[in-house]
Amino acid sequence: MNTNLTFDFTVDKKTSTVYVKKEFAAALNLVWDAYTKAELLDKWWGPKPWFTKTKSMEFKEGGRRLYAMCGPEGQEHWALADFTSISPKTNFQFLSGFCDNEGNINNEIPRSEWNIDFDDKENTTFVTIAIKHKSLDNLEQMLAMGFKEGFTVALNGLDELFANTKN
Repeated sequence: MNTNLTFDFTVDKKTSTVYVKKEFAAALNLVWDAYTKAELLDKWWGPKPWFTKTKSMEFKEGGRRLYAMCGPEGQEHWALADFTSISPKTNFQFLSGFCDNEGNINNEIPRSEWNIDFDDKENTTFVTIAIKHKSLDNLEQMLAMGFKEGFTVALNGLDELFANTKN
């Protein structure tokens, strides 16, 4: 696995936004699929030893992904992604939030807006993510829940998936 790939995690408290830039040693098609196909998302989205299981997913504008973050002792934390914009192989956006196993939103934790850009380079793919929170309090709540650490572990899991996959 190439350890010289770009990884940057920045928090902008003025705009209540997290910015993540990650370079992958994989072709754009494979990286796009890893972010947009349930069977691949379930292989890396959760930080080990946690994993995700997708209950349903329709990757289209107006579609959604309903999934559970599953813990090693049987815990399940349900989440929902409502897809708001899709530009194939370059960008997609969604609203992310916690919910129950039927997709009913938990309004105690406000949803965040995700914007994910894909940039094909010669031998790598850059993914740039902006996660906008409604307020600084919401952002700090997510960080206190271990978002930075968990997402970093998940992205490293995606590196492992690519290392074990032929481009």
